[in-house]
Amino acid sequence: MQNNQKFIPDQGAIVNFTYKTGEYAGEVMENSGPRALLKVLAVLKHPEQGDLHNPYNPDVPMFHERRASSYTEKVNVPFGDIGGLYRGELPDYKESLRRAVAAEIEAIDRLKRWAERGLEQLRQLEKEYK
Repeated sequence: MQNNQKFIPDQGAIVNFTYKTGEYAGEVMENSGPRALLKVLAVLKHPEQGDLHNPYNPDVPMFHERRASSYTEKVNVPFGDIGGLYRGELPDYKESLRRAVAAEIEAIDRLKRWAERGLEQLRQLEKEYK
Protein backbone atom coordinates (compact mmCIF):
# COMPACT_ATOMS: atom_id res chain seq x y z
CA MET A 1 0.00 0.00 0.00
CA GLN A 2 1.40 3.41 -0.96
CA ASN A 3 1.41 6.34 1.49
CA ASN A 4 -1.35 8.21 -0.35
CA GLN A 5 -3.75 5.23 -0.28
CA LYS A 6 -6.13 4.71 2.61
CA PHE A 7 -6.52 1.37 4.31
CA ILE A 8 -10.11 0.25 3.77
CA PRO A 9 -10.75 -2.81 5.91
CA ASP A 10 -13.31 -5.51 5.17
CA GLN A 11 -16.50 -5.69 7.19
CA GLY A 12 -15.93 -7.92 10.23
CA ALA A 13 -12.17 -7.24 10.35
CA ILE A 14 -10.58 -6.37 13.69
CA VAL A 15 -8.54 -3.16 13.36
CA ASN A 16 -6.66 -0.68 15.52
CA PHE A 17 -7.73 2.94 15.27
CA THR A 18 -7.51 6.39 16.81
CA TYR A 19 -10.65 8.12 18.03
CA LYS A 20 -10.79 11.40 19.98
CA THR A 21 -7.15 11.08 21.23
CA GLY A 22 -7.63 7.48 22.36
CA GLU A 23 -6.44 4.35 20.61
CA TYR A 24 -8.64 1.29 20.32
CA ALA A 25 -9.13 -2.11 18.75
CA GLY A 26 -12.50 -2.80 17.22
CA GLU A 27 -14.59 -4.59 14.64
CA VAL A 28 -15.56 -3.03 11.32
CA MET A 29 -19.36 -2.92 11.16
CA GLU A 30 -19.64 -0.85 7.94
CA ASN A 31 -17.06 0.60 5.59
CA SER A 32 -18.95 2.78 3.12
CA GLY A 33 -18.41 6.46 2.43
CA PRO A 34 -15.44 8.40 3.81
CA ARG A 35 -15.63 6.67 7.22
CA ALA A 36 -15.97 3.25 8.77
CA LEU A 37 -18.41 2.37 11.53
CA LEU A 38 -16.39 0.54 14.17
CA LYS A 39 -17.44 -1.33 17.31
CA VAL A 40 -15.02 -0.73 20.21
CA LEU A 41 -13.65 -3.97 21.68
CA ALA A 42 -10.52 -2.87 23.59
CA VAL A 43 -8.73 0.31 24.75
CA LEU A 44 -5.09 0.49 23.66
CA LYS A 45 -4.34 4.04 24.86
CA HIS A 46 -6.58 6.14 27.09
CA PRO A 47 -7.71 9.54 25.69
CA GLU A 48 -5.71 12.57 26.84
CA GLN A 49 -7.13 14.98 29.38
CA GLY A 50 -7.22 18.78 29.23
CA ASP A 51 -7.46 21.32 26.43
CA LEU A 52 -6.01 19.84 23.25
CA HIS A 53 -5.34 23.33 21.85
CA ASN A 54 -3.23 24.15 24.93
CA PRO A 55 -1.46 20.89 25.80
CA TYR A 56 0.07 20.58 29.28
CA ASN A 57 -1.52 23.86 30.36
CA PRO A 58 -3.55 23.41 33.56
CA ASP A 59 -4.66 27.07 33.57
CA VAL A 60 -7.28 26.94 30.81
CA PRO A 61 -10.92 28.00 31.12
CA MET A 62 -12.14 24.44 30.52
CA PHE A 63 -9.96 21.43 31.38
CA HIS A 64 -11.70 18.62 29.51
CA GLU A 65 -12.33 15.18 30.98
CA ARG A 66 -12.17 12.57 28.24
CA ARG A 67 -13.53 9.12 28.95
CA ALA A 68 -12.57 6.09 26.92
CA SER A 69 -15.19 4.86 24.48
CA SER A 70 -17.41 2.16 25.99
CA TYR A 71 -17.34 -1.54 25.23
CA THR A 72 -19.22 -2.19 21.94
CA GLU A 73 -19.78 1.56 21.43
CA LYS A 74 -20.17 2.31 17.72
CA VAL A 75 -17.95 5.12 16.43
CA ASN A 76 -17.52 6.64 12.95
CA VAL A 77 -13.84 6.86 12.10
CA PRO A 78 -12.22 8.32 8.95
CA PHE A 79 -10.26 5.65 7.08
CA GLY A 80 -7.09 7.70 7.66
CA ASP A 81 -7.42 7.08 11.43
CA ILE A 82 -7.49 3.31 11.01
CA GLY A 83 -3.98 1.97 11.53
CA GLY A 84 -4.48 -1.47 10.03
CA LEU A 85 -5.49 -4.93 11.08
CA TYR A 86 -5.13 -5.63 14.81
CA ARG A 87 -2.40 -8.20 15.43
CA GLY A 88 -2.30 -10.51 18.39
CA GLU A 89 -4.86 -11.65 20.89
CA LEU A 90 -7.61 -9.14 21.60
CA PRO A 91 -7.57 -8.26 25.31
CA ASP A 92 -10.66 -8.21 27.51
CA TYR A 93 -12.20 -4.72 27.37
CA LYS A 94 -12.24 -4.05 31.14
CA GLU A 95 -8.64 -5.26 31.55
CA SER A 96 -7.53 -3.19 28.54
CA LEU A 97 -9.27 -0.14 30.04
CA ARG A 98 -7.53 -0.66 33.41
CA ARG A 99 -4.13 -1.03 31.70
CA ALA A 100 -4.69 2.01 29.48
CA VAL A 101 -5.69 4.31 32.34
CA ALA A 102 -2.79 3.02 34.48
CA ALA A 103 -0.35 3.74 31.64
CA GLU A 104 -1.78 7.26 31.20
CA ILE A 105 -1.49 7.91 34.95
CA GLU A 106 2.13 6.69 34.92
CA ALA A 107 2.97 8.92 31.93
CA ILE A 108 1.48 11.99 33.63
CA ASP A 109 3.18 11.13 36.94
CA ARG A 110 6.52 10.79 35.14
CA LEU A 111 5.97 14.18 33.44
CA LYS A 112 5.08 15.69 36.84
CA ARG A 113 8.25 14.29 38.43
CA TRP A 114 10.34 15.57 35.48
CA ALA A 115 8.80 19.05 35.86
CA GLU A 116 9.48 19.07 39.62
CA ARG A 117 13.15 18.10 39.14
CA GLY A 118 13.59 20.62 36.35
CA LEU A 119 12.05 23.32 38.53
CA GLU A 120 14.40 22.45 41.40
CA GLN A 121 17.43 22.71 39.13
CA LEU A 122 16.25 25.98 37.59
CA ARG A 123 15.68 27.49 41.04
CA GLN A 124 19.24 26.49 41.98
CA LEU A 125 20.58 28.03 38.77
CA GLU A 126 18.52 31.16 39.43
CA LYS A 127 20.33 31.55 42.79
CA GLU A 128 23.73 31.03 41.13
CA TYR A 129 22.99 33.53 38.39
CA LYS A 130 22.32 36.38 40.88
